[in-house]
Amino acid sequence: MQVDIIRRPGEASGAWVTIITGIHLPTDIDWLEGAPYSRVYGDVYFSRASGLDEARHVFLGGNRLPERFAALAPRGAFTIGETGFGTGRSFLCAWQLFEQRAPAQARLHFVSTELHPLSPADLARTLDLWPELAAHARELCAVYDDLPPAFHRFVFAGGRVTLTLLVGDARATLPQLDAVVDAWFLDGFAPSRNPVLWSEPVFREVSRLSRCGATCATYSVAGAVRRGLEAVGFRLDRAPGFGTKREMLRGHCERPVGADRPAPWHRWPATVSLPARAVVLGGGLAGTSAAASLARRGFAVTLIERADRLAPEASGNAQGVLYIKPSAHGTALTALALSGLSFVLRLLPQLLPCDGVAWSRCGVLNLAHDAGEALRQAGVAALEWPAGFLRAVDRQEAGGIAGLAMPAGGLYYPRSGWVHPPALCEALARHPGIEVRLGVAVETVSRAADGCWQIRQGAGIVAEAEVLVVAGALPTTRFGPLAHLPLKGIRGQVTALPATAASSSLSTVLCGEGYVAPARAGIHWAGATFGVRDAAADFRPDDNASNLAMLASLAPSFAEAAGIAALEAASLPGRAGVRCVTPDYLPLAGPVVDADAFRQQFQALARDARLRFEDDAPWLSGLHVSAGHGSRGLITAPLCGEVIASLAAGEPAPLPVPVMQAIAPPRFLVRGLVRGGRPGVQSEPDAG
Repeated sequence: MQVDIIRRPGEASGAWVTIITGIHLPTDIDWLEGAPYSRVYGDVYFSRASGLDEARHVFLGGNRLPERFAALAPRGAFTIGETGFGTGRSFLCAWQLFEQRAPAQARLHFVSTELHPLSPADLARTLDLWPELAAHARELCAVYDDLPPAFHRFVFAGGRVTLTLLVGDARATLPQLDAVVDAWFLDGFAPSRNPVLWSEPVFREVSRLSRCGATCATYSVAGAVRRGLEAVGFRLDRAPGFGTKREMLRGHCERPVGADRPAPWHRWPATVSLPARAVVLGGGLAGTSAAASLARRGFAVTLIERADRLAPEASGNAQGVLYIKPSAHGTALTALALSGLSFVLRLLPQLLPCDGVAWSRCGVLNLAHDAGEALRQAGVAALEWPAGFLRAVDRQEAGGIAGLAMPAGGLYYPRSGWVHPPALCEALARHPGIEVRLGVAVETVSRAADGCWQIRQGAGIVAEAEVLVVAGALPTTRFGPLAHLPLKGIRGQVTALPATAASSSLSTVLCGEGYVAPARAGIHWAGATFGVRDAAADFRPDDNASNLAMLASLAPSFAEAAGIAALEAASLPGRAGVRCVTPDYLPLAGPVVDADAFRQQFQALARDARLRFEDDAPWLSGLHVSAGHGSRGLITAPLCGEVIASLAAGEPAPLPVPVMQAIAPPRFLVRGLVRGGRPGVQSEPDAG
């Protein structure tokens, strides 16, 4: 894989963008004497004598984890960093030990890098070697899939254990990680076999990410490893090794290597000490996702929705498609979409039955419906994605997948599908740490003298908490502290088509200029219209007619099978809603600033966008927003809930730093100052 890191021109935040010009992630393993062997590196994944004992001796013992886990505060958290996820054995050993030694409400965060992730089959076969890890291995294998290059967030043990797996070259992924690590597992193939993972750029990032006093352990005693770690502030000593290895290295970080300070609006505010309360306003996908992520971390959450049910508006459609359109270039939107799709596909099996009612993993077929789309898809396909995640198909294969003749080939996502959004919202809100309050029309929010947020209906306080998340789509800006956010509405209408015997042959979601899904409860849902500068949610027969015309163009065979030529658009049921979007079509997710104080503090940006500032931004402590997800809410909202909860609790971020910066709510204030008060508007980007 070739990776270039460049600074985005004209970006006052100084964000970094990764341009991935080729994806080559072969696992290429053999099985020798029952153990995996890497053909790429010409080395074994673990000691044939006892892979578990080796991991426990070197990494758990070398970092003194048994006693450190036991000494954690009742609601404490511990972060482990690892270079080389491999078979996942060290992660599973750490998880098992954490459950045995740590307090019941403590949390473990495990962050690991991997350039060549194993296939699901090879991972399961490897973990079968260790029956004593069977319970934990089953949980991992149940949600482990073919992984594209991205940051991947896994949630285990009801949220007590999280794994953030950075798939890609460690020299590119580690600089984009925002975390503070307590202990390092310096793993990977031998330095002589894989020198990149033991190189100076990687050691510098290990040091940068370390808490002062963070420990490290590695089986390697190579001189280059010792000198490289000492050069970035680690003090090391030799300890007895495992098996035939006479010695190993262990140590601690005395002087973490510093990093350039980001702009003030990307220095996240102080975290909230647990236990704490949180209020979430909004019962759609954004709100229920944020509520669930906060509750998994031990927050006592009150979820407030002004309607008498959850998912009353844009999140209330019968079928939502789990669909992305990645760019061939490494945009922030593509990175968010890749991480977001992978996250929701791991989350769904933990929450809902895959029964064709709550959701269906039927696959998604993005048809190359015109020459421009075919060209775009050719660029994406050239990146050689893992076949279990995405592959190009020709017209004949597309027809075989769909169950009906297709006019073109396209890109096929075999693990994707559709979901019933209201069912997902209800499942997310079902966490025992969430109190749901329906029919409460919040009028104002304000901070009390003690720093808590007070939520009022009329003159009465209906809730108060240390953390407030506003996830109310367009009404988000009704609240004073959020009035500056540039949210706008785009109308969309979907159409319900009664399934026929012939149309029921459709076995995958079809996407192009619109979409149609396999039947749910005897109905195909198709859409959606895109009404720019239109925020009305009334039903319109003309929009039904537009959806029928779209289907006739996208998939003539389906249109014929469904008999749409004989259907009267005005008589078909439909559902209209309003997408809430931002000018750059990326969501807003994270902490909020005092807009007036921000403009005053950083007004010098209007004269020179390159200025650097030492003082922190004027954050409104504890206030977060999740909004502007547009038509991608199923993909972005669940992971943005993780973003907010991770920042609130001071945990490793689930997304690369450039993406965290790209979705940060203050970005439009910065752009407005740089552009003389004009936030700017962009057209819809290609990536989904």
